[in-house]
Amino acid sequence: MSWRTVVIVSQAKLEYQLGYLVVRGEQIRRIHLSEIYSLMIQTAAVSMTAVLLQELAQRKIKVVFCDDKHNPIAELSPLYGGTTDSRSVFCQTAWRDEAKRAVWQQIVANKILHQAHVLESVDASAAQRLRGLAAQVELNDCTNREGHAAKLYFNRLFGDGFVRGASDGYNAALNYGYTVLLSAFNREVVAAGYLTQLGIFHHNEYNRFNLSCDLMEPFRGYVDAHVLQSGDAELDTQRKHDLVDLLNRTVRIQGMQTYLTQAIRIYVHSVLDALGGEVCPIAFPDYAV
Repeated sequence: MSWRTVVIVSQAKLEYQLGYLVVRGEQIRRIHLSEIYSLMIQTAAVSMTAVLLQELAQRKIKVVFCDDKHNPIAELSPLYGGTTDSRSVFCQTAWRDEAKRAVWQQIVANKILHQAHVLESVDASAAQRLRGLAAQVELNDCTNREGHAAKLYFNRLFGDGFVRGASDGYNAALNYGYTVLLSAFNREVVAAGYLTQLGIFHHNEYNRFNLSCDLMEPFRGYVDAHVLQSGDAELDTQRKHDLVDLLNRTVRIQGMQTYLTQAIRIYVHSVLDALGGEVCPIAFPDYAV
């Protein structure tokens, strides 16, 4: 099972050799591709062979490229996820509105419940109010409990003066962490043969990742909790590495303990099954922050 997130931060040549990623820098290091979940390139001083890129795409290994400020700017995704791509896409385009509304209700409710869990140690009273909002979520969240919860949540978590989208350490870390998380969801959606563009709730024509943005909502709390603990500091290289390493943390899902990446895989497949009409519960994590 792939589990490693490999980060390249200094000048190197990356190539493929007998099933291994070979990193030629000050030292030569080899990592078997079967162990790699994602590869993040944080410097422009890296060259990669076409053979390696082909192998990474075929094995569904997500590759994320960063700009000169080390922020994610692009990613490599295979055009096809597997041998059942056409069947998956036909199924996706036939998702019934009733199923999408019901699934989105569950996603929003569980997102708010995770937010309540994160907020518990900061403001227990506000956390209880969030649980009340989660219980009020209706089909398709037609009363926008998600929006009401977000306003209460962020103001209590980071202070009344916090504004989502402002230029500060908290927002920079949140944006970076969410991008890393989104990349993991993109990987699972593509690997399952579905289109990231066709979402459940998000329908922005300029967003290539509408479905992934929908699916990742209940998992944002893992990033929020980490950012809260690390404080409103500059988003330096170490903080970025720590946010990437969140993918390697262990969580509980379906009564077992596993890596966050594996939990994402289990959860994504359960949502896709529910959207396809299968009568099965969605596998949300046991939110232990």
